[in-house]
Amino acid sequence: MLNGRIIKGVGGLYSVDTNDGIYFCKPRGIFRNKEVTPLVGDYVHMFVTDERDREGVIDEILARKNEFIRPRACNIDLVILVFAVKEPAINFDLLDRFIILAEAQNLEVLICINKMDLVIGSGFEEFRALYEAIGYKVKLISTFDNCSKNELIHDIRGQVSILAGPSGVGKSSIVNLFQDNDVMETGELSQKNKRGKHTTRHAELIEVEKGTFIVDSPGFTSVNLNNINPQELQFYFKEFGPYLNSCKFNDCMHINEPGCLVKSNINVNINEQRYNRYKYFLDEILKWRK
Repeated sequence: MLNGRIIKGVGGLYSVDTNDGIYFCKPRGIFRNKEVTPLVGDYVHMFVTDERDREGVIDEILARKNEFIRPRACNIDLVILVFAVKEPAINFDLLDRFIILAEAQNLEVLICINKMDLVIGSGFEEFRALYEAIGYKVKLISTFDNCSKNELIHDIRGQVSILAGPSGVGKSSIVNLFQDNDVMETGELSQKNKRGKHTTRHAELIEVEKGTFIVDSPGFTSVNLNNINPQELQFYFKEFGPYLNSCKFNDCMHINEPGCLVKSNINVNINEQRYNRYKYFLDEILKWRK
């Protein structure tokens, strides 16, 4: 019996990194019967079935400290949300959806705005100020700039980080910043719909230096919040925090209730666009649950 960690899964076959090297494993049938799917980042017990071909079977999946839903991976320390200044432009709805998923798992968030080489000057200081005031670290980067590499490695060192964001924003290019060779395929933006080509087709755990890992993953154009409890959504908007226990009603949802401290702080300490997205997401979740 060997202990290891799943570093890649494709088509029901999982690459498990152990002290004796990498084995290509299938999970026991009992996992399928229990509707349990192994994930990249899982710590597992496995046994070898063919030493020559490095084949084995995953016998047990150890307890997870967290599980990120979109993309699917587990035992993560940091979520790096990657968006681009243009080609494609920032989708704030999608950005805040990813933030909610990370907050729901108590995960630290780092926002990376890539392709800064495509704009003259910054022009993103207002964006940075908004999200840093909320409590998120924001990096304005270019994968053509070694300074960006040095800044990022400082933020991710010693952690398991997952890259999340839409296609075409440069997630795989960020992984390649830390490699001597391009290990992840990258693609140009589709000229027809201005979306990125899905160059990453599976999640994969990559060691970028000793003890520091990045999970690259496919890009997404949409993320649903169906698994979010509507009563808990307010806690995933960090700027609401100082006012949640001060509303007139204990069960205030911050929509139409009188004496709501969240609503009274819109355009004061709470950005109106962020609040409007909270309302939109809440309505979406409640409609899905009907």
